[in-house]
Amino acid sequence: MEWHIYILLCDEKTFYVGLTSNIQNRLESHKSGYNIGTKKFSQIRLKYTEKYSNRKLAEKREKQLKGWSHAKKNALIEGNIELLKQLSKS
Repeated sequence: MEWHIYILLCDEKTFYVGLTSNIQNRLESHKSGYNIGTKKFSQIRLKYTEKYSNRKLAEKREKQLKGWSHAKKNALIEGNIELLKQLSKS
């Protein structure tokens, strides 16, 4: 089974990091207000995904991303590797 970590942008200001085996169903769940973590947001957009071959690897990456700053997540989403490296050093 394939697993995905994903980053949502909620109300154009807050990032939400999650894990799923079905990205489309999970996104619909978020947009429908069924997820407690994103229920309070009116606008939810998928900004980034990564695929993993097993859940354990995906969980490890999800935990790592959840610990990142807003700026670092934004650099990842934008594909700005140089800024990501710079933010990792600080």
